[in-house]
Amino acid sequence: MYDLDVAQYIGLPVEGNLVELNRVWKHVQKWSPKPMTVLSALLRATEEVEKIDLRLKISKEEKNLGVFLVKYRRDLLKAEDESDCLKPYRDFIIDSREPDAQHKVCELLKYQGEEQLLAEMEKWSIPRFPVSGHDLRKMGISSGKEIGTILQNLREIWKKSRYQMDKEELLNNVKS
Repeated sequence: MYDLDVAQYIGLPVEGNLVELNRVWKHVQKWSPKPMTVLSALLRATEEVEKIDLRLKISKEEKNLGVFLVKYRRDLLKAEDESDCLKPYRDFIIDSREPDAQHKVCELLKYQGEEQLLAEMEKWSIPRFPVSGHDLRKMGISSGKEIGTILQNLREIWKKSRYQMDKEELLNNVKS
């Protein structure tokens, strides 16, 4: 399509990143990627996802996945120096609070060619944060702003514990 100069007429970017497309295709073909996972390799910026959407009328899910992949493919990477290489991905999922964040991260791992991490991520179930605002109210904290700040601090402590701390351990970190 690029050799024939028709790419731009079907909604693809004029200067698609063919080198990246070939690299990604070699990684993903054995994992049944979503079409947008492969297509996003051609794109250099999130605005190009918007242009494809205008031309091809892709679904909201495909558009969101494309924007996610283009935005995070270079920034959300495995931890090199930690024993838990999935930590950045897990933290992203916990922080994002999007219902499909784990599926997007799995597509990102396919895009990045991280076969072992993909297998681990597909098995991982998102843990539930054990503390709520009600728990803090029972401790006598009534300010909504203060509850929000404390919950965010407790969430950070919980992440550092690799999601192992329970409600009691976390509440012991609250200064009354």
